[in-house]
Amino acid sequence: MSHALAQALCLLGFTAFAFAMRRPQNEILRRSLRRPVVLVLRAIGACLLAIALAVVVAVSGWGFGLVKFSGHTTLAAALVYCALIGYGRRAGLRQ
Repeated sequence: MSHALAQALCLLGFTAFAFAMRRPQNEILRRSLRRPVVLVLRAIGACLLAIALAVVVAVSGWGFGLVKFSGHTTLAAALVYCALIGYGRRAGLRQ
């Protein structure tokens, strides 16, 4: 259960980080977000990753918890990155 929760938090955190960048905003939302919204998205992403770290460390301890957290963040970042690439390619095919 803790793995699923940590993975979901990491995935949401990196998704927030992705929407805090200008290029995904323009590609997906078709506009740039205002600066305060971008700052809030960055804060949300950092908080979600910190909560995921706390969950994993609480279950597994610092030694093995940091290793698990590293795996969760790697997988979540790769999934978000691949989703952004896939969305960009699908949008390019529609044009």
